[in-house]
Amino acid sequence: MTTPLLNDSFLKACLRQATDHTPVWLMRQAGRYLPEYCATRAKAGSFMGLATNVDYATEVTLQPLDRYPLDAAILFSDILTVPDAMGLGLSFAQGEGPKFEKVVRDEAAVAALAVPDMHKLQYVFDAVTSIRKALNGRVPLIGFSGSPWTLACYMVEGGGSDDYRLVKSLMYSRPDLMHRILAINADAVALYLNTQIDAGAQAVMVFDSWGGVLADGAFQSFSLAYTERVLAQLKRSHDGQTIPRIVFTKGGGLWLPEMKDLDCEVLGLDWTMNLGTARQLVGGKAGGPGKALQGNIDPNILFAPPDAIATEVRRVLDSFGPPHTDTHTSGPTHVFNLGHGISQFTPPDHVSALVEAVHSHSKAMRQAKH
Repeated sequence: MTTPLLNDSFLKACLRQATDHTPVWLMRQAGRYLPEYCATRAKAGSFMGLATNVDYATEVTLQPLDRYPLDAAILFSDILTVPDAMGLGLSFAQGEGPKFEKVVRDEAAVAALAVPDMHKLQYVFDAVTSIRKALNGRVPLIGFSGSPWTLACYMVEGGGSDDYRLVKSLMYSRPDLMHRILAINADAVALYLNTQIDAGAQAVMVFDSWGGVLADGAFQSFSLAYTERVLAQLKRSHDGQTIPRIVFTKGGGLWLPEMKDLDCEVLGLDWTMNLGTARQLVGGKAGGPGKALQGNIDPNILFAPPDAIATEVRRVLDSFGPPHTDTHTSGPTHVFNLGHGISQFTPPDHVSALVEAVHSHSKAMRQAKH
């Protein structure tokens, strides 16, 4: 398992260490915008057929790395594997979002919830081990989970939602039930991520995709508190290597000052937040504590022509400001990413333009500093 990494820029940046370029990876980088992914998915027959088959999951995780010089791989899976293992019955209809057969909306359903047996998720851990082996040290592998709040949204709504009416109704009318769901989710997510780390994940990410739909006050009580409960239980290291922990709350920029003290290494940002402002708020100073930042270009830039993509990439990198270059101390660092997942309609060659621009401009910024 301890193949030396040929490219450790992502892990270094997560730990606020200097790198020769700003590392880049993309949320949902293995996905429907790639024709090779669509071909593998057709062979697998369904999304879950893809996610639960170790060989297919390994194949699609590596596809974007064969096409682009990305600095990290992310496990191919879904955030809803945990509630599925709780017995809620997950399915994906072609062209539609996820649906649960059972929903959690009343006392009986909440009482029946428990942290699932991790053997039910063995297909995920087998995929982690297989991908890590197939990567053979090319780049690090990121494991992930949905946040307790985000999972709860799907569990109560029974699928995606436009207005979060059912989950918010439960939260406001029966906060006791909501807190019970979230506590179980948090303990399940922590165990799930720790088991991914044991299987070979070199960093882990918590996707709080729906944290930003909450009112101020509710966010702190129903999302942030339970993300903290997950982080408190996560392994800090494995096989002598530090395991960085990334927290991404879509729409969470306004709560950055409160997220500054989260027990994690990296905070992900969506495109509504200025990186320079975020750096001032949470990035810290050289030699002192702080958070690495991840993000945050608007995924829709990828529909613009390549020269416009390069211009916007430079703007995002410049908004973060001069990169930390002192190899003797830690300091403010940045992992380039999208502000949310890549769209399935993205032209694949536009992604090449983005990755190339990140690498070339971020190297130039470092050379200009010296």
